[in-house]
Amino acid sequence: MAYDEGLAQRVRELLEDRADELDVVEKKMFGGLCFMVQGNMCCGILQDDMMVRVGAEGHADALAQPHARPMDFTGKAMKGMVYVRQEGLESDDDLESWLQRGLNFTLSLPAK
Repeated sequence: MAYDEGLAQRVRELLEDRADELDVVEKKMFGGLCFMVQGNMCCGILQDDMMVRVGAEGHADALAQPHARPMDFTGKAMKGMVYVRQEGLESDDDLESWLQRGLNFTLSLPAK
């Protein structure tokens, strides 16, 4: 399994609540599933982890949160991207908080 389908469905449901204001597209990337918002990568699911695009300014704060670690998909940490372990996503509030971090950064970018 390349990504946790249950976690992906939870993210879909949260994004569906805002479908009128967001242009969301799912793409298979990095061996997992990414959620693109207005043409920019916002977040994704890779195995049991959620990857969240928080931007350079939000990177240190995101890493200070429980269960977060640098996204090091290529072997080198990617500034502005974090992984969140499943333990940090168990409650709907926790998942929504991480998704909102990704949306806050992604919506600050020009649409593609």
